[in-house]
Amino acid sequence: MAQDNKTEQATPRRRERAREKGQVARSRDLIGAASGIAATFVLFTMMPRFPQAWRGFLRACLDGAASGNLRMDALPPFLAHSGVFAATAAALGFGWIAALSSALAQGGLVFAPNSLLPAGSRISPGAKLRLLFSISALRGLVKSLLPATALAYVAVVCLRRDWLTLMVLPGRTSRGVLGFAVDRIFEVAWKAALVLFIWSVIDYLFERRHLDNELKMSRQELVDEYKETEGNPIIKSRIRRLQRQARRRRMLEDTKRAAVVITNPTSYAIALEYRPDMLAPVVVAKGRNLLAAQIKEIARWENIPMVENPPLAHVLYRTVEVGQSVPPKLYTVIAEVLAAIYRAQARALAAGVSR
Repeated sequence: MAQDNKTEQATPRRRERAREKGQVARSRDLIGAASGIAATFVLFTMMPRFPQAWRGFLRACLDGAASGNLRMDALPPFLAHSGVFAATAAALGFGWIAALSSALAQGGLVFAPNSLLPAGSRISPGAKLRLLFSISALRGLVKSLLPATALAYVAVVCLRRDWLTLMVLPGRTSRGVLGFAVDRIFEVAWKAALVLFIWSVIDYLFERRHLDNELKMSRQELVDEYKETEGNPIIKSRIRRLQRQARRRRMLEDTKRAAVVITNPTSYAIALEYRPDMLAPVVVAKGRNLLAAQIKEIARWENIPMVENPPLAHVLYRTVEVGQSVPPKLYTVIAEVLAAIYRAQARALAAGVSR
């Protein structure tokens, strides 16, 4: 039932964790098939030079043995006929490169030290017996039988095609027999390598699908992973609420420094700070509805002038954030507002002095 609930695709984080444990979609058959087909074709391209090279090498060895010059510490035959060994080294080298390339293409370079740690399940006889009679063991057996059947079919087809030639083969010369044998060996080899390569590609696709099914997650696992990576949504919501409250308290405290509060007059309130040493007025607080009422209440307590200008209040609220300077296109309007406030304050001061 737990497996049935896993209907969601694995997240990148789950795939990364699986990769750290060494769980990567990788077909060992593909690595071996790529290596085999590369080595086969390298040997096939160099095959025309093999008979002459081996003949010369054997003749040099026999001549050295007959003359007594061939010793264990002397390497003239090996050095003079190094092409034979170079071809073998080339086949091995290209096979190794193909195997490494196919391994990297399937899953990249994976270093999983956790998979090297000792585990009781790996050495438990009971676990091995259960694995022997499991679905995965049956799947491995089928994976082995299918390519083996295909290779047997290829061999039978070649045998039936050349059956008449095999019947008259004893009447040929040794060179003819050798040539026929070499040609058929390489034919069967490259066809077998091709069959194994095609099968290994299919096997890799099956392995990839099998890994995707193993890594599927339930909805609860998705929620748990989200909580682990992004945090609990309830806690995050509370933190955001506390942050908003802190910003609001700080903004209301900054309202006390304002030179004027622009209102619309009911819904919006924007507090502007300006001093002679400032390049432009700065919005220190803004709000609407309840927050606007709190800003206006602080303005009354601090004797900060309030100006009703609905168009200016709408523009400031929608275009200027708290802590930003007002845009240059509003300099003229705000300058007129500040000038009117300064004139009114000057008249009130003069009237107080005259009394």
